[in-house]
Amino acid sequence: MTEYKHYRHSVGLATVHLIWIPCRRKKVFYKREDLKSRCAAVFQEVAAEKKWFIKVLEIASDHVHLLVEYDPHHSISQVVKAFKGRSSRVLRQEFPELLRLPSLWTHSYGFDTTGKISTQKVLEYINDPHHG
Repeated sequence: MTEYKHYRHSVGLATVHLIWIPCRRKKVFYKREDLKSRCAAVFQEVAAEKKWFIKVLEIASDHVHLLVEYDPHHSISQVVKAFKGRSSRVLRQEFPELLRLPSLWTHSYGFDTTGKISTQKVLEYINDPHHG
């Protein structure tokens, strides 16, 4: 059963599947477990600060999948900006080799709200081993 969140003037559940890639589709996370784990930690920090919940996170060598439950006070673009902005700043400070790219992430992203399909289907898709 779905557990809805209660807000001051609303009740609901907003979950979005986000996908984005590093600048120039570089495989910046290829064989870089240290970079992947730090990126995941930054995403968790952002989520905790905003009171969002990351249901699933996959950081592949050349893209990121994030299934996040967020509050209705934020738009999808604000959610993406929070994750991409903080992670880019922190990772480029801590891993200077990333400064060779003009930016860590492209401006683009893909998203799909999970209203049309079940969250379980999105979880299965993200956890499918075809990503690498």
